[in-house]
Amino acid sequence: MKLLVFGKTGQVATEMAKRAPDARFLSRQEADLEQPEACAAIIAGCDADAVINAAAFTAVDKAEDTPEMAALVNGRAPAEMAKAAAAKGIPFVHISTDYVFSGAGHQPWQPDSQTAPQCVYGHSKLAGELGVQAAGGAHVVLRTSWVVSAHGQNFVKTMLRLAEIRGEIGVVSDQIGGPTPAAAVAQAVLSIAGHLAKNHGPSGVYHLSGAPDVSWATFAREIFAQAGKAVQVNDILTDAYPTPARRPLNSRLDCATLLRDFAIERPDWRAGLADILAEIKEQT
Repeated sequence: MKLLVFGKTGQVATEMAKRAPDARFLSRQEADLEQPEACAAIIAGCDADAVINAAAFTAVDKAEDTPEMAALVNGRAPAEMAKAAAAKGIPFVHISTDYVFSGAGHQPWQPDSQTAPQCVYGHSKLAGELGVQAAGGAHVVLRTSWVVSAHGQNFVKTMLRLAEIRGEIGVVSDQIGGPTPAAAVAQAVLSIAGHLAKNHGPSGVYHLSGAPDVSWATFAREIFAQAGKAVQVNDILTDAYPTPARRPLNSRLDCATLLRDFAIERPDWRAGLADILAEIKEQT
């Protein structure tokens, strides 16, 4: 199967490259999502069996000050790419986020739950989702949450860095979600792309997040425990840690339809964390 992947150095793209070394991965220099038409032209001229968009504007707080940029990269670009893929009859897989929801309540969000983004980043990602769906081709929008890996910037690496300079840290305890290893997202996306390339269906929106659902504070404690770091974690509320962008309190995602349609189960993030920490250790 020939795969064309937008994204090369991000967490998910890095993990995909390990599992699909023969795929064509496009860096920002080769395919800048700030130029949607150029990205669409690449798809129009390719001979891929499936296209994956693993690139995005992910600076959640920065998006509050640059809404036009977020809308262009996360909204318009995926829409134009999906149109080009649909025109060629190529399935398109797009990665999205739990930030498209309001974060209210305590029940896991269903793929068809009412969306209500609370920040610019969430609005831009929702626009991308709608554009992909409107393109009319075979597609899957895969929403995920709290992605972590041994690469790039993420919560695990931040906690390990802080462990070197602090013996005590306050971590938000009223935001609940499923930490998701980038490796699991990569494997799921590749599996979905393969299925769509072979069967051209089903299309739709799906969820993938790690299990079990926990707070950031509980996640931090497990990171320190597995890493052997003697750091005390103090629970704090979101209101005590203000950020430019509003974070959802409830990021629980119901992943049942992904299991039903693609036989992909929720990954145990604790096992994934052990793999991440082992890889980080190898890098040092």
